[in-house]
Amino acid sequence: MSLLIGNVEIKGNLFLGPMAGVTDLPFRILCKENGADLVCTEMVSAKGILYQNKNTESLLTIAEEERPAAVQLFGSDPEIIAQMAKKIEGRNFDILDINMGCPVPKVVKNGEGSALMKNPQLIGEIVNKVSKAINKPVTIKIRSGFDPSCINAVEVAKIAEANGAAAITVHPRTREQFYHGKSDWDIIRQVKEAVRIPVIGSGDVVTPEDAKRMLEQTNCDGIMIARGARGNPWLFKQIKSYLEKGEYEPKPDFSQIKDTILRHAKLAVEYKGEYTGIREMRKHVAWYTFGYPQSAKLRNKVNEIENLVDLKHLLEEYMN
Repeated sequence: MSLLIGNVEIKGNLFLGPMAGVTDLPFRILCKENGADLVCTEMVSAKGILYQNKNTESLLTIAEEERPAAVQLFGSDPEIIAQMAKKIEGRNFDILDINMGCPVPKVVKNGEGSALMKNPQLIGEIVNKVSKAINKPVTIKIRSGFDPSCINAVEVAKIAEANGAAAITVHPRTREQFYHGKSDWDIIRQVKEAVRIPVIGSGDVVTPEDAKRMLEQTNCDGIMIARGARGNPWLFKQIKSYLEKGEYEPKPDFSQIKDTILRHAKLAVEYKGEYTGIREMRKHVAWYTFGYPQSAKLRNKVNEIENLVDLKHLLEEYMN
């Protein structure tokens, strides 16, 4: 199936969700190769673009082979977000997403991310200004609410739609829950029934069976996978196979995982240089190898490696 978001056709309904420190260009390419239909950058500060923060350029870099791709901005000032959206509109992305769900204290403290759930009118103003400033579709990612006394995803969704949002992603936990407890998929269903724009469900999808259940229980138009894809880019392919044929290939054996880790590492080194690329790969290696025999020892040793050759040797040593 394909999905229309504004004027952008997505040839499928599986999305890679933005994760700070995870969904960089190398990881997005791997997920795209393994069946993700739309990928999204790590969240980028609108003020960071305004003040030309040195890290912002790499966050906004998108390769042609990962498209269609979304850039996710965060901020709380409608004027600044709109101006920065206009400033970057000519770059290599297809959809502009606005983060209204990040629970991290330093983001919330500034009135950004999930703090916006406390102010639906401000959300409306942000979406209105940004969607008028650019020609690319504007989407938002929200939570079920800020805390249990403020479950207002449906209200926010209606306001966003009325102000020009082309789609909405719902992660049905409150800000107070962070990523703990069970996400309440019924909130996704309620939002889907309340608006006409596409609704993307997010939260607790870690197996193909989870994806099928979410579609059946919520009737959502698409599924966003975030933490479930860490160390497991094959999940997208497995979900597609399961939805189409009712069966899917098991997770690759360790030999294939080793090849994927090395491909990921080469992309990371190419994109970020060896020093940064290899250090950032350490957490990915831990995710890729989690649950395999003796993997705890491997994870301890991977924190000492400093180059691609060492990584290759370590993985070969582990296999023997």
